[in-house]
Amino acid sequence: MDMTQRFCACANLYLWAWRKAATRKMFGSSAFSGGSAAQNPNKDIAVTQPPNDSISKLAFSPTANYLIASSWDNNVRCWEVQENGQSEAKAEQNHSAPVLDCCWHVDGTKVFTASCDKTCKVWDLQTNQATPVAIHDAPIKSVAWIQAPNYSCILTASWDKTLKFWDLRQQTPVGQLQLPERAYCMDVMYPMAVVGTASRGLIIYTLEGGPAEYRSRNKRMCSYSQSFSPSQQKIDSPLKYQHRCVCIFKEKQGLPTGFALGSIEGRVAIHYANPPNPAKDNFTFKCHRSAVTGPGQTQDIFAVNCIAFHPVHNTLATVGSDGKFSFWDKDARTKLKTSEAMDQPISSCAFNCNGNICAYSVSYDWSKGHEHHSTQKKNSIFLRSVQEEMKPRSKKR
Repeated sequence: MDMTQRFCACANLYLWAWRKAATRKMFGSSAFSGGSAAQNPNKDIAVTQPPNDSISKLAFSPTANYLIASSWDNNVRCWEVQENGQSEAKAEQNHSAPVLDCCWHVDGTKVFTASCDKTCKVWDLQTNQATPVAIHDAPIKSVAWIQAPNYSCILTASWDKTLKFWDLRQQTPVGQLQLPERAYCMDVMYPMAVVGTASRGLIIYTLEGGPAEYRSRNKRMCSYSQSFSPSQQKIDSPLKYQHRCVCIFKEKQGLPTGFALGSIEGRVAIHYANPPNPAKDNFTFKCHRSAVTGPGQTQDIFAVNCIAFHPVHNTLATVGSDGKFSFWDKDARTKLKTSEAMDQPISSCAFNCNGNICAYSVSYDWSKGHEHHSTQKKNSIFLRSVQEEMKPRSKKR
């Protein structure tokens, strides 16, 4: 599939989400349900009772070994995961349409879910009750919890070209920002937020005292704003094709300092927010591409579906439409490991809070359009021990 075909297939995701929402049958009981796992050539351990349809997002609790997964079967599920990789299904909640994203409250007691039904819900795990807390005029693509010293709220990014900030105690947003295009990806690590949109839009915000523009390329960091209505400036994307995923990374002191941005063209950009030497510090690298073994052979290029940084070593994992995961050391600019290929794309990945376990989901990612979706292939989530594999490359003496 060439770049034009891949772009069109990804752009049709919006329409396909609505078709699927109209025909999807919801679970009728409160019992946890799901399919069986596929075979794994990497010999990783399967999570019990996986979702019945494509998995859009994985996220571990920031406080304990609980894993959540949102899915195109309209559900979000929660498992308890042991350090030996064994898992137990705990609970699930649903929407009336596919769930595109999920995230945790900082204290690990609540989960937020973003759906094609245009709502975001808060799921209280202690009471197992889910309540709508946000609404948009189109499907919500991303959701994140913001925990600041002087305020806390959820941030939602939608295909209606808006960002909205929601206080859980109010029914209306406390702030709203207009995006240049539909939101395709978002990440938040206080005080930074990064949003990627259609047409390769890229915006960085500061969330200190309320959101404002963080910086624009070749300019110093902008002053903080106490308002929820800052002026906005589109940042030139370091990538040439549609954005697929973004993940913020931190410096040794624990503050966010930049982000990794993945595209449909098998490439990741490492971009620092305010680097001393942008031309030297910022770079891109190729990934999730087939090997070319001889002259005249063409190379297959696959989308980068998800990026996750290790919470201890600050190395990163990428997963792609080629059905592989790869581990990287961005500081040494080298690859640490590439997996054997699965029989389907890998759609998402996440590390647990101490970095011992990497979870990744194997399911169709819609990169080739709905006509290539097969109900015969199983959706799976696997757990991999990564204590040693994610360690950065030793520096040469």
